[in-house]
Amino acid sequence: MLLQGVLSALREAVPSLPAILLFLAVLLVVADYRKRRRPKDFPPGPRPLPFVGNILQMAYTDPLLSMQKLEEKYGKIFSMQIGNMWSVAVTGLPLVKEALVHQGENFVDRPHFPLHKEIFGPFGLINSNGSIWKEQRRFALSTLRNFGLGRRSLEHRIQEETRFLTEVIRDESGQPFDPHFQINNAVSNIICSVTFGDRYDYHDSQFRKLLHLLDEALYLQGSVWSQVYDVFPTIMKYLPGPHQTLRKNWDQIKCFIKEIIEKHKADWNPSQPRDFIDAYLSEMAKEGAAASFHEENLISSTLDLFFAGTETTSTTLRWALLYMAIHPEVQAKVQAEIDSVIGQSGLPTMDDRERLPYTHAVVHEIQRKSNIVPFGVPRMTSCDTTLAGYRLPKGTVFIPYLTAVLFDKEEWETPDVFNPDHFLENGQFKKKEEFLPFSAGKRVCLGEQLARTELFVFFTALLQKFTFQAPKGVSLNLDCKWGLTCSPQPYRICALLR
Repeated sequence: MLLQGVLSALREAVPSLPAILLFLAVLLVVADYRKRRRPKDFPPGPRPLPFVGNILQMAYTDPLLSMQKLEEKYGKIFSMQIGNMWSVAVTGLPLVKEALVHQGENFVDRPHFPLHKEIFGPFGLINSNGSIWKEQRRFALSTLRNFGLGRRSLEHRIQEETRFLTEVIRDESGQPFDPHFQINNAVSNIICSVTFGDRYDYHDSQFRKLLHLLDEALYLQGSVWSQVYDVFPTIMKYLPGPHQTLRKNWDQIKCFIKEIIEKHKADWNPSQPRDFIDAYLSEMAKEGAAASFHEENLISSTLDLFFAGTETTSTTLRWALLYMAIHPEVQAKVQAEIDSVIGQSGLPTMDDRERLPYTHAVVHEIQRKSNIVPFGVPRMTSCDTTLAGYRLPKGTVFIPYLTAVLFDKEEWETPDVFNPDHFLENGQFKKKEEFLPFSAGKRVCLGEQLARTELFVFFTALLQKFTFQAPKGVSLNLDCKWGLTCSPQPYRICALLR
């Protein structure tokens, strides 16, 4: 009887398993809530949900609409929680410039989200911070200039590549085709010639496979799977799904880079650097070289140059052909200007921009309207700072919402319409301060000058040789495919030889 009484008392004293689980669940929710409380004097924003933050507030079928609604509700500066990190988004040119230009040192760092950190680490030109970033960026800029950036020699490479591109498009004989990977290959060949010292034939199956891997990786990088991974990295790391494909793709691309580096090591001549990799190997071998110059940074920096130098410009050119086919009156006007200034045989050069104001304006309007990096590349506060009267603690993710600048109704006459007149005044090209497709400040796009040259020369050369139009019976559209960049949905087009 006594034993039964003791057991009974213990059963009453020890909670049941469901009660324990409920207690733990409540404890986790309370702990998560405390962690997710908005910092003091922080910008307003939607209330984050337990564990997932504000991931559900972002409609991934149309994230621009979600951001627009948040701006309408909270104003030109608002906060969200992405994974376990607080983020602040700003809209409008004054706030973007205040953060990126006037307070550039305070917003110079990059955030390291779990999936991104696992794939790329804190190395390279895009993801590094502090002294490592400064050393790598300074070296890259200097080396790229040595190999032609901003000089005639690199412009001549681009001109030569336009010959290969127009030839491969001519081979389509005016029949419907998808220009995606021909354009990717052409643009990629320019940065490859600088970084690897070589270009790749358009029928090179290995390189084409690499471009497909890159395209898929950039799409998956911007998908909801990546966001879920950043919220639950410990669990997602071991679960199947597209995020595993993403990791495999980047691993294969890195292997491609490593193989090229190993080949360079085998026949490297320190006195005669051929390209970026050779120059980097020489820097690593210097006595007293900075500690940041090591093979991991070489791989990461080369990878950054490769995918950044391929993706953004080639995506913009794919939008360009689409806009020309949808707006034949604009295309005809561009062609008439090219014919009158260059003719149909001379190769376009950057010197022609001043004599081709309408063509120059069309290229800018394509960049504005296609808006391929709508949220900018995220920054992170490197110290406690204030913006628009709000306090932003060190480590706050900062999103310069460039879409709101490129489509500002107060700055553009017809922001939602494709209108080259946005960049014209009295028939001459007019610069616009609100034109920020390359971002601004200390982290402005490293390859801006190269991208501007490629876009103008490739675009002008293509319209000089071809008229682009929709296949018979097909209606082209401007639907977007969301990924790390905003690219057009796959389309087929006809290139009629002029």
